[in-house]
Amino acid sequence: MAARQLLAAARRPLAHISHNNNNNNRVMCPQTPLPRFLSGFVTEQIIPPPAKYGGRHTVAMIPGDGIGPELMLHVKEVFRIACVPVDFEVVEVRSEDIEEDIRDAITAIRRNGVALKGNIETNHNLPSVNKSGNNALRTALDLYANVLHCQSLPGVQTRHQGIDLIIIRENTEGEYSNLEHESVSGVVESLKIITKKNSLRIAEYAFELARAKGRERITAVHKAN
Repeated sequence: MAARQLLAAARRPLAHISHNNNNNNRVMCPQTPLPRFLSGFVTEQIIPPPAKYGGRHTVAMIPGDGIGPELMLHVKEVFRIACVPVDFEVVEVRSEDIEEDIRDAITAIRRNGVALKGNIETNHNLPSVNKSGNNALRTALDLYANVLHCQSLPGVQTRHQGIDLIIIRENTEGEYSNLEHESVSGVVESLKIITKKNSLRIAEYAFELARAKGRERITAVHKAN
C-alpha cells in the first residue's frame, strides 16, 4: 500500500517553488510528472529536505575540461527537475590562464564551503612552474583525503555483486607533492615526499570514518609508482 502511494505521489505534477527573492536566480519546478524510468526508484527521499534556515545553498561549480561541462549540464537539469534548493556559482578554469582561474576557484570554494568539480586538464606547453590545476586546488585547500565509495546498485547486473568498498587515499603527498624539476636538459626529477604527520592524519581519518559508517575492518594498501 505504501509503495503504491509513493508511486502515485511521484506521478503527480510538481508545483512551482521559489525560495529566492532574486528573480534572476529563481528556480521554477516544472509541473510535469517524473519520467517513467524514475518511477521504480521512488523512495521516501524523493523530495529533498528544505535548506537550512529556510534559504537556498550556493555551490561552486567548476566544469573543467573533457566531459566535465556536459556532466555539469546534466547535474543542473536533475537539480532543477527535483527542485533541489541549490544555486550554482560557475567558475571556469582554463588551462591557458590557469593561475588566475585557480585563484578565482579557490575564492569561490572557500566562500561557499562546497564545490562540484570536473577534471582540469594540464597544459604541458606552459612553463614547468605551472602546476596541475587539480593539484593546485588540493594543495591550496589542503584536501588531503580522497574518498571514493564503490557500491553495487540494486537491480543492476554486473560481473561482481554485493560490492561495498570505501577507498581513502592521501591526496597531497607522494607524487602529489608537486616537487618536480629538470636537473639537466631531458632529465626530470620528481620528489616523492611522505611525512609522518600527514600519514597519521590520513590514517586517523580512515579510522574515524570507519567508526562513523559502522565498518569493522580497514585494509592498508601501499602503492609504489
